[in-house]
Amino acid sequence: MNSTATAIQRLRDAIEECRRHRHHMRHALSSLEPRLPLDGDTLDAMDDEGVQDLDQFILRFGKLQDAMGMRLLPAVLMALQEPFEDRPMLDKLHRLEKLGYLDSAAQWQELRALRNGFAHDYPDEPEKRAALLNRAMEGSRELEAILDRIEQRLGEENAGGLSGRLGRGSPGPELPD
Repeated sequence: MNSTATAIQRLRDAIEECRRHRHHMRHALSSLEPRLPLDGDTLDAMDDEGVQDLDQFILRFGKLQDAMGMRLLPAVLMALQEPFEDRPMLDKLHRLEKLGYLDSAAQWQELRALRNGFAHDYPDEPEKRAALLNRAMEGSRELEAILDRIEQRLGEENAGGLSGRLGRGSPGPELPD
């Protein structure tokens, strides 16, 4: 397999992985919907099912953000034959912003910081936990918008510059939304 075909396959695989995480994150969010927005009292009174839904949301939010940052964004640059493989992540983000794949490198950094916020548990501060979770739920919509934008831009590239190598209008098989 040549390097272009390898780059395209990596891109397809990354998009498929992101779609999977998005699907499960959406499912967890829909299960949590009746309890939103969260506050400290809601968190303290949450039953086991609610805790599982929150855990699933946190897990999939983190996995989606990780998959996009570590796999999808570099795969986009590789498929576009942009020479950014050995560059720092911030350089990659700025290049993707300039190419129209990201609205803002700063927005991506904020989402990363939000994802990292889950590493800290605030068992004695339910209001702080609730605020972080509510912000992550807003951030999940931002992640989805970024993924949608990337898929849209790839479809445009496919129609123009990537000359059919990505397959149908967007790479990879359709997964449930």
